[in-house]
Amino acid sequence: MAAMLFTSESVTSGHPDKICDLIADSILDEALRQDPDAHMAVEASIKDDLIFIFGEAGTSAVIDYETVAKNVLKEIGYTEEYHVITKITGQSREINSAVSGTEIGAGDQGIMFGYASNETDSFMPFAIDCAHRLARRLEEVRRTDERLRPDGKVQVTAEYENDILKRIDTIVVSTQHTEDITQEELRTLIKEQVIRPVADSSLIDAETKYLINPSGSFIVGGSFGDSGTTGRKIVVDSYGGYAPIGGGCFSSKDPTKVDRSGAYYARYVCRNLIANGLAKRAQLQLSYAIGEPRPVSVNINTFGTGVMSDDALLGIIRNNFDFSVSSIIAELDLKRPIYRSTTNYGHFGKPGLPWEQFKAIKF
Repeated sequence: MAAMLFTSESVTSGHPDKICDLIADSILDEALRQDPDAHMAVEASIKDDLIFIFGEAGTSAVIDYETVAKNVLKEIGYTEEYHVITKITGQSREINSAVSGTEIGAGDQGIMFGYASNETDSFMPFAIDCAHRLARRLEEVRRTDERLRPDGKVQVTAEYENDILKRIDTIVVSTQHTEDITQEELRTLIKEQVIRPVADSSLIDAETKYLINPSGSFIVGGSFGDSGTTGRKIVVDSYGGYAPIGGGCFSSKDPTKVDRSGAYYARYVCRNLIANGLAKRAQLQLSYAIGEPRPVSVNINTFGTGVMSDDALLGIIRNNFDFSVSSIIAELDLKRPIYRSTTNYGHFGKPGLPWEQFKAIKF
């Protein structure tokens, strides 16, 4: 393969879509805190000062949706007054019957993918790993510098040669700010306080391009500059476009929803194939049918990097991992209020999450 450029992006917690993701996952965590068997699919949309919270909740938990949403906005750093409208109904009885019982059936049909590689310490593709670290650093800096505001985006373009990472070609940072800072001051601040501490200097060269607020002034942001909805950042949440995505979002969904738990488990399998030295890259696809406890299909692709054939690795995977919905929930202990910690800067690659833990594979 000749030289190739590949780009991934990340966003900060103040991005309007991520506001809605955090509202949804905060609601889910509150439900699970009171009722570990809660079945939740409550999402949010936001525009200007209006928040719409909607979806299905099958739970004994008592949740003040308005207070949860407003607390999220304050936590992020927005000080405006917001109005909340809610439309929450009970979970469909047909769906509830499919996911209840000793052996849990999948809450919906769907496909999901997991991916891992040895390209970074987090077993994630480089571009999305770097973009998340830059976005997280941007968040840290704006919480100490009042001239920066919560909304922001980061984009990283990496250059590969013969499938090997060579350099960072371009870094794009767009950040909301106050009127008290000039664009020249902003570019210096971002380059010195955000990019320099994070970007690997060995991958930076004289040709690396920095595009900082390339559109110029970015004073109006958040929900007043754009609308937001839960689940619109599924590429940011997964592998930055480097691997396929199943199409279903993660935030808002309890673990009976295999869009979420199945994707987490697929990542767990791939990560541990790499960590156990069985491959350098791995991609796993799962598919489920609603009401069925086990997957319809399991497919592994190691792109020719496995220590044995993919067919042989699939046998090892089946001997070491149980893809039934009940087993996934039990092995990863998913009925806990852990989901707020997944919302921002990717659902994968964070060392504290259960699907990012090492598991010794027997083979």
